[in-house]
Amino acid sequence: MPVFGRVNKYISGGYTFMKRKIVAVVLASTMVFGMTACGSSGASDSSSAGSDAATDDTTATDDSSSDDADVVEGSSDDENTLTVWTWDPNFNIYAINKAAEIYAQDHPGFKVEVSEIQSDDIETRLTTAVSAGDLSTLPDIFLMQDNSFQKYATNYPDIFTDLTDSGIDFSQFSKAKVAYSTLDGKNYGIPFDNGAVIECLRTDMLEEAGYTVDDFTDITWSDFMEKAKVVKEKTGQPILTSQAGSPDLVMEMLQSCGLSLFNEDGSVNIKDNKALKPILEIYQQMVADGTLVEVTDWDQYIASINNGTTAGVINGCWIMASIVANDDQSGKWAITNMPKLDDVDGATNYSNNGGSSWAITSNCKKVDLAVDFMNSTFAGSTEFYDDIISKGALATWAPAGDSDAYAQPVEFFGGDAVYAKIVDFSTKTPSNITGAFYYDARDAVGVALSNIIQSGADMDSEIATAQDTVEFNMGG
Repeated sequence: MPVFGRVNKYISGGYTFMKRKIVAVVLASTMVFGMTACGSSGASDSSSAGSDAATDDTTATDDSSSDDADVVEGSSDDENTLTVWTWDPNFNIYAINKAAEIYAQDHPGFKVEVSEIQSDDIETRLTTAVSAGDLSTLPDIFLMQDNSFQKYATNYPDIFTDLTDSGIDFSQFSKAKVAYSTLDGKNYGIPFDNGAVIECLRTDMLEEAGYTVDDFTDITWSDFMEKAKVVKEKTGQPILTSQAGSPDLVMEMLQSCGLSLFNEDGSVNIKDNKALKPILEIYQQMVADGTLVEVTDWDQYIASINNGTTAGVINGCWIMASIVANDDQSGKWAITNMPKLDDVDGATNYSNNGGSSWAITSNCKKVDLAVDFMNSTFAGSTEFYDDIISKGALATWAPAGDSDAYAQPVEFFGGDAVYAKIVDFSTKTPSNITGAFYYDARDAVGVALSNIIQSGADMDSEIATAQDTVEFNMGG
């Protein structure tokens, strides 16, 4: 994935936190490396559109604000131009402009007209258009966070163009990634950035405890917890850090089992979820053991990683950007897969956190052009993905992982070919069900987790309350 960072905003269990702007790091290979939290809802404060590598035919807004004056509404009347809504000049906007540059090589005159709009504002504009009964304000293409996709496809299907029979080969993407933008067997999105979960570990601390990263590869949570105690005993440091009230790790563990907070029929699956209570028990026990430390906010979370007060972290692959910001730790980190749950059918060592996908709107007047553009770049160009890896964008398009760019060793992570490894992880990630009330359920679990850990509340009672809360929000 591309290198530069962006701000992410999450709302979880009453906690709002902002991910700080990622610092770019130039590796010894001269490849700029960095990853950002995929599917960000915040806009970067940078005014650069990252278009210096693009042709004069590709355009993006110069202003990082989302003022109405800067927003191009509607489908372009120009037969060679597509309008696009997305966020972050250094990540998503760079990517769509680079894709346009590559596509224009074989399609002279082609260009994209990009409006920078924060993710939350895109969703608001979609809702407003539907409420007004006027979809003519919608662009040809927009980007949407994966966890929001099914909500909008369910509630506002008229916004989207059905891409099922478009000619895009969705089998070349991670199944879990494709599932986010699939509803009732129909494809409504083109997958973009990778949020595969990774376990990042300080190899110097592992060595002090008598371990290597191989000892933490393809293992179970029970094994991980026992080794974490040894790391704590030998180094004095916890092996994991987490933001209090954030259910990120819980949700990652749940998806690693191929499970969700919802059933296939859309009903809530919290109280009777076979994995949720064991997951919460693992989390609670690790806090009690001192092998997982909770911090109060995002800045402290990143600080605990960078200042050596934790031996590791588990999160989406975008967390690497924050890790590499501390260049004096180069060579002291390694990446492997996450532990899997014991005694849970379907449990794996793979999960996802974050990501986004492109949608072609029903207002698009040049659907064939839009499809071909996406099919030739985001769904078909190794050249494209080789380029945007310099901006922190790792592909979920599997063929990209076979390129030489992805095979390059990254010295910061011990010379490991981490890009190819992460793409491989993404192909093994189980699908989960998000649905229209994903964030309601996620927030309810975050509140339950906070009450259990910080107030000593009864776990069964909190799980039941979370179930009731979501069912109430759903009108049940």
